[in-house]
Amino acid sequence: MKKVLIIEDDPNIADLVEIHLRDLGYELDRAGDGKTGLQRALSGEYVLIILDLMLPEMNGLEVCKALRAQQNNLPILMLTAKSEEIDKVLGLELGADDYLTKPFSIAELLARIKALMRRMEMNGEKEANEKQDEQLRYGDLLIDLEKRRVLLAGKPIELTVKEFELLSLFARKPGRAFSRQELLDLIWGYQFAGYDHTVNSHINRLRNKIEKDPANPFFIRTVWGVGYRFVEPEELET
Repeated sequence: MKKVLIIEDDPNIADLVEIHLRDLGYELDRAGDGKTGLQRALSGEYVLIILDLMLPEMNGLEVCKALRAQQNNLPILMLTAKSEEIDKVLGLELGADDYLTKPFSIAELLARIKALMRRMEMNGEKEANEKQDEQLRYGDLLIDLEKRRVLLAGKPIELTVKEFELLSLFARKPGRAFSRQELLDLIWGYQFAGYDHTVNSHINRLRNKIEKDPANPFFIRTVWGVGYRFVEPEELET
C-alpha cells in the first residue's frame, strides 16, 4: 500500500482522514508534532504529506521549509485553520503544493489528494519522455533536468523546488511567452488562480540567483502585458 504521512496534532482529524484514505488504497502514518513529522517525512517512505499549519515543536511552515531545503520533492497538502491570505501565500512560497482551510469536507480533501497524485504521475511521465533533454545549456547557464541541478559559470546554484520547475519550464520552451496564470496552472495547479504575486516573487528570486544584473535580466525576460519568456538561442550571440 502507498503510504501517506499526516502531521496533525488533532487525533480526531487524523482518524477521519485515515478511514477515508484506506478506501482509496493508502496507508496512513501519523505524527503529532512538527519535529517528529519532519524526521519521518525525510525517511522517503511516503507518496504524500498532509501537513497542518499550527503544530507543537515546529509549525507547518517550518516543516515545509526544512523539507524543501533538503531538495525533498514530496507533494505537500497543507491544512490551516486560518483563512488569512498571508498564510496561504507563505505556504506556496515555501513549496506547498496545495492547501485546505479548516473546516474542510472529506470529499474536497480526497479530490485534492487525487489531483495531486495525478499531477505527480503526469510529471513523472513527462520527465521520462524528456530523458533525451537531460541537460539544457544557455551560455554559461547549465540546467541538468535529471539531477535537478543548475550551474552558472560552473558554480552550483541552489534553487527551491518551484524555482527549478519554473526555470526548467522556461528553458524547455525558449522564446515562448507564458502568462502568469499559465505559470500558476502549470507549476502550482489550477486552484491557485488569482495568486499572480506568487509568480512574480518567484521570478524575482530566480532572477536574483541566475542573472548577472537582476534589474536588467538576460535569461528570463518580461513580456509586457503578457508575462515572461526565456531567452532564445539566437539572442545568446547578440
